[in-house]
Formats: sequence, structure tokens, C-alpha cells
Amino acid sequence: MNPPVPILLVDDDRNLREVTRVGLRRHGFEVTAVASAEAALDVARESDFEAVVTDLKMPGMGGLELLRRLHGLNPSIPVVVLTAYGSIETAVLAMRDGAFDFATKPVDLDALAMALWRAVDHRRLTVENARLRAVVRAQGGSPRLISATPAMLQVIDTIHQVADSDATVLITGESGTGKELVARDLHDASGRAAGPFVAVNCVALPEELLESELFGHVQGAFTGALRDHPGRFRQADGGTLLLDEIGDMPHALQPKLLRAIESGEVDPVGSLAPVAVDVRLIAATNVDLEARVAAGEFREDLYYRLNVIPIHVPPLRERPEDIVLLVDHFLQEMAGSDMTLDAAARRALLAYSWPGNVRELKNLCRRLALLTHGETIGLDDLPEAVRRGPADGVSPTSGSAVSGATTLPEMERAMVLHALEKHDWNRSAAARALGIPRHVLLYRVQKYGISRPAGR
Repeated sequence: MNPPVPILLVDDDRNLREVTRVGLRRHGFEVTAVASAEAALDVARESDFEAVVTDLKMPGMGGLELLRRLHGLNPSIPVVVLTAYGSIETAVLAMRDGAFDFATKPVDLDALAMALWRAVDHRRLTVENARLRAVVRAQGGSPRLISATPAMLQVIDTIHQVADSDATVLITGESGTGKELVARDLHDASGRAAGPFVAVNCVALPEELLESELFGHVQGAFTGALRDHPGRFRQADGGTLLLDEIGDMPHALQPKLLRAIESGEVDPVGSLAPVAVDVRLIAATNVDLEARVAAGEFREDLYYRLNVIPIHVPPLRERPEDIVLLVDHFLQEMAGSDMTLDAAARRALLAYSWPGNVRELKNLCRRLALLTHGETIGLDDLPEAVRRGPADGVSPTSGSAVSGATTLPEMERAMVLHALEKHDWNRSAAARALGIPRHVLLYRVQKYGISRPAGR
């Protein structure tokens, strides 16, 4: 028989603390219970715990501050926070600060114990995961995300910050921006890299098939169920599951998905018993989920569970610096030669609005690699829609200064200047139009020696 697992329980409510302590002991935990965050820190300095459960709202030091200080003492210790149902947003903030999971009051002891076991298993697997991650990275391979823009560099930085967490991630962005690439990089940078990466498009299957595809079914569950099917959750066990186009998930399936996230179990269609799964969940969408929630088309509690770590992938038109970089990369990858763009072709690519984003650009490069004669791509080699540019003649790069630029620094300077002129030298408005933080714009203004004309 395994010895009980030592955990620390922090709650100022004496009755709730005692009930929780006794209940968790029955689930195999050795519980040290204290009434304040200050006492918890004193105990944590003296003893080693596999996990911590703490209330968020307490007199004196609150749960969020305790979370930060505990991670200062021991960054690897997982913390599960308790919160009232009406304060779920606060719990989500706690998870963004490093909490492993949260549970709502009144406490469901079975659910809390399951969350704690997941936390304990996560901690114990850290060393093995690090070893597997080193093996995977040693295999080499080129990075999937190529960028020179601050917004995308922030995306890449966030991937590395949160990769080792099991918190759910919600990736937003227009179609074709590379949301699945972000999900795959999250998986490859995580301790689950040696496990499977499974992707499901929630809009590609009708509702009656989507439930079986996600959660599995047993033989005879419905007409045509000739054999057991594990489902994508179980296929992704030990790895990562990407639910693409999550905003279009049928409303009837959303409670079942929420239960799977909260319990770590799935209910196969036709089965009488749930099945435990160990999956890191990533969701992606090109729709406004908050608007869907407001319209009653998407469950608010599911949205909170998915949006623990938000990552927004900007459209290509907001990152024109990346266009030439991506073209060079795709052409090298597809043609295996040093094909280059002439000045006219380069200007046309920068002036185009790219409604299909990176996917459209990659498809164009595939066409150019196959059909272009010679190593120089000219304007006549481009499709008519790209040569013609935006229908309304307006784009982030439509200014005359940009049209005359031929090198990347010249284009960047011209774009900054054009944005400032267009917004009457309001630097905050120009930064928003370029899709970059204001301090990044100010850096580029200084870098390129751009000054406001006299009288402006």
C-alpha cells in the first residue's frame, strides 16, 4: 500500500477546513491544515509538500500573494485554488499567475481530489518530462514560426513561458494565421513532446459524429458502431489535444467537454463508466467567443476554462515585415534555390491585404516555385489579384514612400512614417494601426531619425 501523499491545505473557514481535511484523507492524502497564508508559508519553509490547496479570499495575505510566495520558495510545487462560483474570473487570473488548477465552493471533494492527483502526477513527472524533451529537441528541425514583428515575437515568447504548464490555452486569430502551428510549437516545447499531438476540427463533422469522435463509443452504442472507438481524447492521452474551430462546437456538446476538462475523464457514447485521460487541451478559434457567450451560443463557464492562457495570432496585414521573410523561407523550402523578388514584385506583395493570411502566402509561394522561370520573380509572375492590390486602394503600405522602398529597413521606416502622417502624428493611434505597442513605435521613430515636420 502506497504511503499517503503530503499536501498543505490553507483556509480561514474552520468548518470547511476540517471537512476538507477529513475528506482528502480518505482519498489518500496526508493533510496539514492551517488557517492563514502566513502560517502556510511558515510550514512550507519547514516541510516538503507534493501540492497545496488554498482559498483565494482570506484575511491578511490573500491566496494570490501566497501563490507567488510559494513559487518563490519552490517553483515546482503545484497549487490548486478554491474560489466561490461567482469569482471564477479571479481563479483564472490565479492560473495565469501559475496556479495549477482551481475548484469552486462548495467544494466537491471527489473533484478536488482528482485535481490534486493530477497536480501530484504532474510534479512527479517533471524530471522524466525534461529528459524526454531534451531527446526530442536533440532531433533538430527548423522553427515553424518565423517573424520579425513585435506582436509575433511576443507570441513566441508566450509559447516558451507557458509550454510546461498544463493550463488550457485559447488561440485566437483569423483563418490562415497559423494557429495550429502555435499549438504544435506549444506541444513540442512542453514536457508532453514525446506524446501524441491530436487535432480535431469541430466544424468538420456533424454533431452526432463529433461526440463519438471526441469522446469515443462502445460497440453497439448506435447504428453503425461495429467496434469500440477510443475517441480523440484517449488517442491524445499523455500528449496534447487541439480543438480547432471551438467556437462552432454544438451547444449540446459543450457541457460534456466542460466535464472532461474539469474531471480529467471522458464518457464514451454508450459506456456506463467514465475513462480517465491525461491531456493538455488547446483550443483555437477565428470567431469572437465573448460575443458568442453574450449571444448565448457558447457557455460562459466553458469559455473561462478554455481562456486560461490566451494567445492572439495577428493577421499578416498587421505584420508586413514578415511577408518578405516568409516568402524567402517558403521559396527556399519549396524550390531549394535562391529565388528572389524584384522591386516591383516586392511592392505588390507588401501592398496586398492577404485575406487568407500566411496560408494564402504559402500557396502563392508554391505556385511561384513551380511556375516561375529563372531565379528572379517579377510582377508578371504574380496573380492578377496580388498585382492589382486592395480593391479600395488602401493598405498599411499604400503610401508613396513605401512604394519606393526596396529594402526591409527602408520599408519599415516608410511604414512608420506613413502611419504617423495618416494619423496626424498621433503616436498612439499610429502604433495601434501598425499593430505594435507604443514603446516599439517610439523606438523605431528614434532608430530611423523620424521627426515631426514644423507646424504639425
